[in-house]
Amino acid sequence: MTGLTIVQITDTHLRPEGELLHGVDTAANLTAVLERLREFGQRIDVLIFSGDLSDNGSPAAYRRLRAAVEPVAADLGAEIVYAMGNHDERTAFGIELLGRDTVDPDLPHDHSVQVAGVRIIVLDSTTPFQHDGKLEPQQLAWLAGELRTAAPHGTVLVVHHPPLRSPLATLDFLRLKDAEQLAQVVAGTDVRMILCGHNHLTGASALAGIPVWIGPAMAYRVDAMAPAGRHRGFAGFGYSRIDVMESTVLATAIDAAPAPKVYDRPESEMLEQIAAITAARATVR
Repeated sequence: MTGLTIVQITDTHLRPEGELLHGVDTAANLTAVLERLREFGQRIDVLIFSGDLSDNGSPAAYRRLRAAVEPVAADLGAEIVYAMGNHDERTAFGIELLGRDTVDPDLPHDHSVQVAGVRIIVLDSTTPFQHDGKLEPQQLAWLAGELRTAAPHGTVLVVHHPPLRSPLATLDFLRLKDAEQLAQVVAGTDVRMILCGHNHLTGASALAGIPVWIGPAMAYRVDAMAPAGRHRGFAGFGYSRIDVMESTVLATAIDAAPAPKVYDRPESEMLEQIAAITAARATVR
């Protein structure tokens, strides 16, 4: 295996054209990140959108998302994986993003895809009209069935709501409930990382010994250390690079908010400088 590079984009909270979210142009944030991906110039295998893709379930917002994302994915040769979030609406999501003719709003959008030997399983942790997360018994049974057969290079599980407690009261209230049931299903399987969104902050923990990554949101950031009794958000956005390698999985948070450069040099020049420093130290010893 030569490695698989995933870009996780979460909580885009797109609205129809001309509408802002808390004064934020979320479409402009998405466009800026997609342009950065185009400029990357290296292989990106999968684009995972891990929920709250629309802010209010608007079909127009989903069409806006596809119009922005699909040309970039085609240029990159990247697979697109969409997951539901609590702000999404199952019928519009299924029709506009998953290409389904009809949708039963009582059935979750769970699915599995394999890319270069890595299996990506998406679980729909939403309950219509609720903002906390829950997985139904039939979903856990389906997941267990999928995981009975290991994928060639392991599995990445995508679920919008983090299956974790949080020190922030609001986020703890809105987490994935009964996470211990998910833990029982994934323990001892080939799941190598669990990717989440929802919290509008970047975080990492583990469930059943499996790394859990909460990706930075594309819309705005929640203050993880707000003054006592306050819940507040700040402008700012980012995305995640997930590298699935032979022996490990590495998650990297990437800040996409505009910022001045402190340097921008050829990589070869930097490598030469590092090699020279290393050689000099070896000579001193």
